[in-house]
Parts: sequence; structure tokens; C-alpha cells
Amino acid sequence: MDERATDADASTVLPPIPEVTGFTHEFVDTPGLRAHVATIGAGEPVLILHGLPQHWWQWRDVGPALGGRYRVICPDARGFGWSQAASPRIERYSMRDDVVAVMDALGLERVRLVAHDMGAVVAAQLAYAHPERVRAMVLLSVPPPFMRLGLGMLPAMRHVPKLRFRRAGQSLDWVFQPPYVATPLSGQTLATYLGPLRDPAKDAAIREVYRGLLIAGEMPALATGAYRRRRLRVPALYAFGERDEPLTAAFVRKHSGDVSRFADHVEFASIPDAAHFATDDNPGAVVDLVTDFFARTG
Repeated sequence: MDERATDADASTVLPPIPEVTGFTHEFVDTPGLRAHVATIGAGEPVLILHGLPQHWWQWRDVGPALGGRYRVICPDARGFGWSQAASPRIERYSMRDDVVAVMDALGLERVRLVAHDMGAVVAAQLAYAHPERVRAMVLLSVPPPFMRLGLGMLPAMRHVPKLRFRRAGQSLDWVFQPPYVATPLSGQTLATYLGPLRDPAKDAAIREVYRGLLIAGEMPALATGAYRRRRLRVPALYAFGERDEPLTAAFVRKHSGDVSRFADHVEFASIPDAAHFATDDNPGAVVDLVTDFFARTG
């Protein structure tokens, strides 16, 4: 582990950063945020954005597999992992602007993106706002924002009230149980994912994401079809666990309609033996999809 990962300014309530062979760690100072960034490999940059309630360690299997060809950069989002924010507030574009600031600080003019869940929402925001900075992207477990919402989506939203109105300190173990995973995670994996939530600011970030980024931010835009009046210029692959009902690739493809009306290049793919947390269920299949798509696009 890079010695910068043990920086004295990091919160004393956080557990040690987990070690994964090949990764180095640093803290990048941007306006209002001291971002923890884990990096592996060399070559063309691939920026990888984690989901909720995870952090960079989500990519412990994916990162090394891609690192033989790419420089894989995994930041912890505002309110998550080992990043430290000046304010606990998270608004609609807070995380997107953080990503741009981290890219600027690291000298990343243009990247490929891989993102999951919450990170996929942020990646789409970035692609729409700054298409010149994204060569191509693979987004996991979240449909394209131009997909029409309907009653069939309701089962996919069953977790929203529990997370939006979650009490401080309430267990999140249930998030990593079926139907969200194909196979329940080990106790050690759960502890590693949820360890940073010992910090009250990180614990509060769960509600903040649902309040600011989603419910007050993206959901009104989705409900009013705002993204159907915009065009996605970045080549995108949207991939879904085959057991992530109802958000399977077939469901999303059907309800997205004629994607050529809204995007230059969009593909859909299914991840076998996986549910919502596909990088835990089947990381090898995720790597194969990413590698193939990036070889063909961008």
C-alpha cells in the first residue's frame, strides 16, 4: 500500500484502507473534497465509479484484470470510503463535479468510464455534460436516463424508501442479500464494504444521495422525460445481471424504445449468474464485457 493512504488527516473513525495487491493509494485535494483514489495498471486511463453503499474496493477483482491494459483509477465518491468532504450535503451534480475536479487534478483530459449503481448515474451526468471527456462507457445495473418509466419499474424501486428514510446506524446488511445478489456475501466482505459507515458523516451520506442526487435531482428529470430531449454522444454499454429482476437487459431494451432517437451508440448486455451487485456475483463476466466493448468503441 502506498504510504499516502495512511494520511493523518483521514478520519480516525475509519478502518484501515483494505489492501489489494497492485493498487496504490493517494489523496487528491479538490474544492470541498479530499478524494481518496486507488489506482492500478498503466496505459490509457479508465475511471471506475463505485455504487452505493460501496467504495473503491468494489473493483478489487475488476481493477487488476483491466490493469494489464489500462491505468485503472478508482476514486471514492463524496461521502463514501476514505474520501473526506467539507460539507455533508450532496446535491444533484455534486458527485459529477467532484469527478471532473479529480480528473483535472490528475491530468486526465479524456477517459473511458466504468460505473455501477450510484456511480452509473454520475457517469451518465458526466457523459451528457462533458462528452468530449469520455471516450466510451460501460454502466452496470442502471438503465439509460432516456428509458420511459412505468409501473413495471416499481419492483426495482423497493429499496428506495428504506434507504431514503433510514435511521442513523441502521444495518445495511440486507442490501447485500438476495434479491440484490445472486449469492450472499461473506461476513468479511460485508464488514469491508460497510466499515467506513462507522463515520457518522459517511452513514448520513446514504440518505443524502437519495435526497439530493436522486429524489430531488434525477428522478424529476426522469419522470418528465428531460433526457429524451437530449442526445447521448458517448458510446455506451448498459449491462444488467440476468437475475436483477425487473431490470434485466431484455426489460431495459424493450422500454428504451428506438435508442437511435436518443443516442449515437447504445448497446445492452446481460451478465450471467448475477443480480444487482454484478461485480461481486460475476466479476469475470463484467471484465469480459468491458474489455470487448472498449476494444470496439471509443
